Amino acid sequence: MIKAAVVKELREKTGAGMMDCKKALVESDGDFDKAVTLLREKGLSAAAKKTGRVTAEGLVDSYIHMGGKIGVLIEVNCESDFVAKNKDFKDFVRNLCMQIAAANPLYISREEVSQEDMQKESEIYRNQALREGKPEKIVDKIVEGKLEKYYQETCLLEQQYIRDTDRKIIDLLNDQVAKLGENISIRRFSRYVMGEGLEKREDNLAAEVEAMTKKE
Repeated sequence: MIKAAVVKELREKTGAGMMDCKKALVESDGDFDKAVTLLREKGLSAAAKKTGRVTAEGLVDSYIHMGGKIGVLIEVNCESDFVAKNKDFKDFVRNLCMQIAAANPLYISREEVSQEDMQKESEIYRNQALREGKPEKIVDKIVEGKLEKYYQETCLLEQQYIRDTDRKIIDLLNDQVAKLGENISIRRFSRYVMGEGLEKREDNLAAEVEAMTKKE
């Protein structure tokens, strides 16, 4: 007999429907953790089916951190205005803003990393491994491993969620797709840091003034 309180707890934890929660608990013989895993697997399946559906609605949100020292602007799309106004969707977008502010991703997914940037990173890792005296036969595997770490650090969807490092942002996205029943896509974002790049420009200006002084 599955208690209603357990079904309710599972629903609150996963966001799945009451009947889905009850079925998951029955299938897992009342094991709560197994039921959570089962619902997540079903959610991933549902998310895969929705991939590719048009997302013309959504939300543009912003987040200012550390008293104005860091700012984030993001656009996240969904299929309907109804979902765009949903509290869960808005909370998800806000959490993405805070993730970007804290973890500083450069891309949304690894597909955005240009061939040029990937080759540049690969060359750096290869030269580093060779300088450390690593055997040539294992250098390629070392480079592959470091590239995977690079993707996990710089691609938003592959980053560990700052509030739960056991999960990645792609997991949060798939959960929202399963919960809200629509395709959701992160279209673009910008991250601003107060004074970023000014030091470089000041250095360039100083060099130009020095060059002008020498000419005089």
